[in-house]
Amino acid sequence: MTTLLQVNASINSDNGQSSQLANQFVAAFHKRRPEAKIVVRDVAASEPVPHLNAERFGAFITKPEERSAEQRAVVAYSDILINELKQADVIVLGLPMYNFGVPSQLKAYFDHIARVGVTFKYTEKGPVGQLTGKKAYVFAARGGMYAGTPMDTQTSYVRDFLRFVGIADVEFVYAEGLAISPEHKETGLAKAIAEIERLAA
Repeated sequence: MTTLLQVNASINSDNGQSSQLANQFVAAFHKRRPEAKIVVRDVAASEPVPHLNAERFGAFITKPEERSAEQRAVVAYSDILINELKQADVIVLGLPMYNFGVPSQLKAYFDHIARVGVTFKYTEKGPVGQLTGKKAYVFAARGGMYAGTPMDTQTSYVRDFLRFVGIADVEFVYAEGLAISPEHKETGLAKAIAEIERLAA
């Protein structure tokens, strides 16, 4: 059975444009594959991931047998997030742009799933990701027009991070110009929806 993990990163939860685009894709995917298992993780609104601090980072690098109860709880939470990814065949990410970057809560999520020896390992040839054999779709919603320009810091960052943990097959769908004018918003969303229909066909 195929498992799809949907990760929403909008502070507006399902009201965010990126979440709505991701929802549309997941609905189309599920219609085509009704047997698929759908898992939804909201990392920003309903279940915000704690930001990385010295205590949480310390838990990750402390030897398992030496961890305190608090550190074991931190690692257990990280393990839950990682196991969702391990079990997923398809990953769908709803990605809003806030002040030219990814939401800080998504960065916190990445910080909790990038664990040496678990989701990647270091070798003589460099880091090797362990979450291989997965397909990721990223639905990026932006107020302005950034794709293909130096101001689009999201695409390279997200692609590089996913590749770092072993997810190399990544496809981006952009809805841009959403804050410029009603006409730009309509055009941007229509383009994204057309891409969703193509991907779901």
